[in-house]
Amino acid sequence: MIAITGGGTGGHLAIAKAIKEELNRRGIKPIYIGSTSGQDKSWFENDDGFEASYFLESQGIVNKKGLTKLFSLLNIIRSAFTCKKLFAKHHIHAIFSVGGYSAAPASIGALLLGRPLYIHEQNAIHGKLNAVLKPFAKAFFSSYDTQATYTNYPVNQIFFTLAKEHHTLQTIIFLGGSQGAAFINQLALKMAKILHKDGISIIHQTGIKEFATIQDFYKQEGIPADVFAFSKEIANKLRHADFAISRSGASTLWELCAAKIPALFIPYPHAAANHQYFNAKVLEEKNLALLLEQKELYDVEEVYQKIKTLDLNKISQELDTMIQPNGAKEIVDTILQTLPKE
Repeated sequence: MIAITGGGTGGHLAIAKAIKEELNRRGIKPIYIGSTSGQDKSWFENDDGFEASYFLESQGIVNKKGLTKLFSLLNIIRSAFTCKKLFAKHHIHAIFSVGGYSAAPASIGALLLGRPLYIHEQNAIHGKLNAVLKPFAKAFFSSYDTQATYTNYPVNQIFFTLAKEHHTLQTIIFLGGSQGAAFINQLALKMAKILHKDGISIIHQTGIKEFATIQDFYKQEGIPADVFAFSKEIANKLRHADFAISRSGASTLWELCAAKIPALFIPYPHAAANHQYFNAKVLEEKNLALLLEQKELYDVEEVYQKIKTLDLNKISQELDTMIQPNGAKEIVDTILQTLPKE
């Protein structure tokens, strides 16, 4: 039996879901151990692809100070011993971590119990927990670390089915992630009239908080747009897009690569260690994406001109050299092949 742990944000949880689904295809139901904080429960509380799901009261310690940091650390250690009991109850032989503070108790519990720990790092800059635990891991997976055990990214196969060459700019999709992004929302509204005038269709993921306001804007301006707060069927939205304007969280970035959709990436400036910037930098250095920081985006006309000058056909042809199908399969193969013999 295998335990999957970690989460907090959609990027972490998308990896957990991909590995869970690959295990399910092989007739294996793992358990999940996450946190009561973050998005863990909303993703996996009622997911019958897991034999059981547990949500512990774990919290991050990176930005905490003094007694608050000490109490958080003690709570993680206490929860690690809880995980040891869960491992015994479910006969867990290996723990797969996607990182984030949600992963701390089960990852530390794995080391305490001597169970092999496998880690996936989504981003170009290692998360603090992953960096600490990497030397103790049985295998380390990363699409950015050339010394990793495996460098492909576990993207859902549906995104590869969307792959096609894009010759002309007909539809732009704005993506702010599962929580939405106020900056990208405002950029979309500033560009909407320009795009509409040029006959460019708009798809806009707003996040829940600003959905009603933005939907009203398009109606009032008479601009037809596919506006939605959030959709787990994002692939169906991407199917119609020729270009994306997006944050550069790892899962979204690699999903766009798999779908061969060129993009302008606008990193979230407050992401830990500015990791979203470095995620997108890998593509920008290969001339496969535009990368602009928020502070550079003061002239929407100039941004639009940058997009219009891109060779969408060339970029879409070359994006699929960055990622290959079956990332989750390769990771699960590695885990199962290296499990200790009973």
